[in-house]
Amino acid sequence: MLSILRRYRFIAGRSGHAIVVLTGVSILVFVLARAIPGDPARLALGPSASSEQVAQLRLDMGLDEPLLIQYYNFVTNALRLDFGVSIFTNRAVSSDLAATLPATVELVLVAGLIMIIGGLWLGAVSARYRDRWPDNLSRIAALCSVAMPNFVWAILLMLVFSYWLDLLPAIGQLSTGVPKPPPITGLLIVDAMLRGQWSVAGDALSHIILPAFALSLPGLAQTIRLTRTNMIDTYSRPFIEFARAYGFSERQIAYRWAMRPSLVPTLTLVGMNIAVLLGNAFLVETVFGWPGMAKYGVEAVLRKDLNAVAAVVLVICLAFILINALVDAVIMYVNPKLRARRSK
Repeated sequence: MLSILRRYRFIAGRSGHAIVVLTGVSILVFVLARAIPGDPARLALGPSASSEQVAQLRLDMGLDEPLLIQYYNFVTNALRLDFGVSIFTNRAVSSDLAATLPATVELVLVAGLIMIIGGLWLGAVSARYRDRWPDNLSRIAALCSVAMPNFVWAILLMLVFSYWLDLLPAIGQLSTGVPKPPPITGLLIVDAMLRGQWSVAGDALSHIILPAFALSLPGLAQTIRLTRTNMIDTYSRPFIEFARAYGFSERQIAYRWAMRPSLVPTLTLVGMNIAVLLGNAFLVETVFGWPGMAKYGVEAVLRKDLNAVAAVVLVICLAFILINALVDAVIMYVNPKLRARRSK
């Protein structure tokens, strides 16, 4: 009973932190959106609109109200998932997010899988073969990945694998003429597989490889380096020598005994990097013409679409909070000491 109460207290504490963070972000977004030079009503209507038309649109958007009333209306509407109408698309912002968010989620999930699987495996190999050619090659690759930003890798990958080698498509989610499967989850590859449309799933997978790989590279490099460092430290522990003395193979020692104690700091970094992928996706989606929420957010910023900008930032903030909570749960599962500490 006591452990259940502590668990509920932990959840309540996390929820309280999330509310404070979301409130702070909402205030910051609201203030910055109003501080950007330019009149959103004038930008929406264009330079040829009359002053009367601009004044009427400002009235419809609530921009003539005091700032406190504007913020109150913004928060209450956001709680109902009503972010107003986009001055760029002339549609409800919530509808635009529903149409673009699944593409970004799919891109981030694939990039996250590349980062987690590739980073843990290459880090383990690098630690196992310390100061030998697999380790040196892995460290050079990690250094190159961190040295350049995502959009530079995106352009390089597009030039090499799309234009020079003609192996993978460069633009969009699907090839021209390939119909989208009826939505089930909103994730294109998953929906195509659930519908049994394997050719569509293969085409969508070929389109997502380059942007996902470009998006994952900096996080992949950090995961490799941190996993390597942690596993090298774990290899010096006495229980590794006991495992060798009992006759376990080096492969078993690496993936059964050395990997798990090294996962806690690595998982913390991976969780943060997955959340950061949402922010880094802006440039990658723009380069590859990926029809996701990040690209939609870039267009909203350039056109000073206040409603769309606020909605995109709040969605990314909420994603950070949820991913951090999930990482905490995974870390407590991996590390029994933390579970015991929570139950005390």
